[in-house]
Amino acid sequence: MQNIFMAYNYAAQKHKGQVRKGNDKAPYINHPISVVHTLTSTGNVVDNATIIAGILHDVIEDTNTNPNEIAELFSWEIANIVLEISDKKNISSDKRKAMQIFNASKLTHKAKLIRIADKICNVRDIIDFPPRLWNIQRRINYLLWTKKVLDEIKGTHIDLENLYLEVFNEGMLTLKAINE
Repeated sequence: MQNIFMAYNYAAQKHKGQVRKGNDKAPYINHPISVVHTLTSTGNVVDNATIIAGILHDVIEDTNTNPNEIAELFSWEIANIVLEISDKKNISSDKRKAMQIFNASKLTHKAKLIRIADKICNVRDIIDFPPRLWNIQRRINYLLWTKKVLDEIKGTHIDLENLYLEVFNEGMLTLKAINE
């Protein structure tokens, strides 16, 4: 349990000053908290490595953190899980999205669980707190892209996948109703 609190503190420090893209400008740390809540409440995940990697899942991608730091503080197992689900920010958004689809089936089981929970939380945010400059079509396209990613890892965790489909379907209905 102590390592979990240490991970929350570490992630909060790393994401300090960052806010989500949504129109509510929520503190970034709220996102990893939501991801881990989804993992533990819907996914019944109790594995410390998965939970800690879920907390840290964006620190390499969105801060100046390197894997060695995570390995020193937590473990190489956790650092490697975080690396698996980190996008390379030096390539275009379209290429990163294509790589997520392509690489999804190659993720370890723990990384797949985090990926599913992350997409659930991201879809919820796109529906409830959309980025100010995103029109309806861009939001629909984002949801359709998440579906392609999740289609590649079907069979990972039925409860998380069912929640994703529920959130995705509700989101699509909401966006299509707004678009009409």
